[in-house]
Amino acid sequence: MKKQLLSVLVALGLVVVAGSAFAQSVTVRANIPFSFSLNKETLPAGQYEIRALESAGSHALVISNPEAKIGKMFLTNPVSPRVGTSDKGKLVFKRYGDHYFLSQIWPAGSDTGRELPRSAHEAELALDYAPAKVVVMADAR
Repeated sequence: MKKQLLSVLVALGLVVVAGSAFAQSVTVRANIPFSFSLNKETLPAGQYEIRALESAGSHALVISNPEAKIGKMFLTNPVSPRVGTSDKGKLVFKRYGDHYFLSQIWPAGSDTGRELPRSAHEAELALDYAPAKVVVMADAR
């Protein structure tokens, strides 16, 4: 009897963990009309997909642009709260002069997002410019 109860509890725990991992998945697709910085690299304008790297938990994301043959992994931190949820995702950039930095990723239907840490280059530009927030809405798919 104890073995059966333990088996049921373990199975139930696995279902709960799998369900919460699915709920935390991140996928955002957007056409970014300007080049932007991600960590130490500048990526060209284009159609990008950002998704969670399943094996690394929800902190590691992958950004890809197959047309430009780009695939980069980067780390993020959780950010919240977003007032309500939206049926569209969005990408938030910080602009300093003519330099854009990917700052936040907000998946559709989620009240929490992911935030990138500030790079050294962004911190340097912040000494000379006040940041402007630029929002790119995600594609509906």
